[in-house]
Amino acid sequence: METHSVGHADHGHAAGHGQAGHDHAGHEGHGHTAGHAHTAGHGHAAGRGATSWRMAAQATLHCLTGCAIGEVLGMIIGTAAGLTNGATIALSIVLAFAFGYALTMRGVLRTGLSTQQALKIALAADTVSIAVMEVIDNTVIVGIPGAMDAGLADALFWLSLAASLVLAFVVTTPVNRWMIGRGRGHAVVHAHH
Repeated sequence: METHSVGHADHGHAAGHGQAGHDHAGHEGHGHTAGHAHTAGHGHAAGRGATSWRMAAQATLHCLTGCAIGEVLGMIIGTAAGLTNGATIALSIVLAFAFGYALTMRGVLRTGLSTQQALKIALAADTVSIAVMEVIDNTVIVGIPGAMDAGLADALFWLSLAASLVLAFVVTTPVNRWMIGRGRGHAVVHAHH
């Protein structure tokens, strides 16, 4: 669930320090087209912690992609298999983390790092973001009357799932902005691009 944007070693600045005048719009393997678009005066201002909202939203959207795949798959499997609500939620959470990490690792592995190194980067980049998303979206789904008992053919199932993911995005974006501005979270991926 990431579309990252800070600190590329090949641009002469450390990850997460937000040097002036760079807005990283695309990273292959992170839900973007290949290449880096650098536009003077946009993105993040000089100084640490001046991470743009666009940058944070891209990171959150990338994270949300992996989470959504795992979450939806877990809900579908749990509902179709007749699992209890608790088991369905647990399965969704496990799959959300798995797919979230896998998407980040896919992009990092393309840089030539080992699987172990890529996993370490994915854990550092995504754990907090995915955890926040999972707390929000599962709380929403559990809080909507009848959502956990709705079948796959019910509109309530899909509407509650969509609403939970939208709210998770809204809540997680400021968290990612804060983390990226401090060289954490998705900022760590960019040192390897």
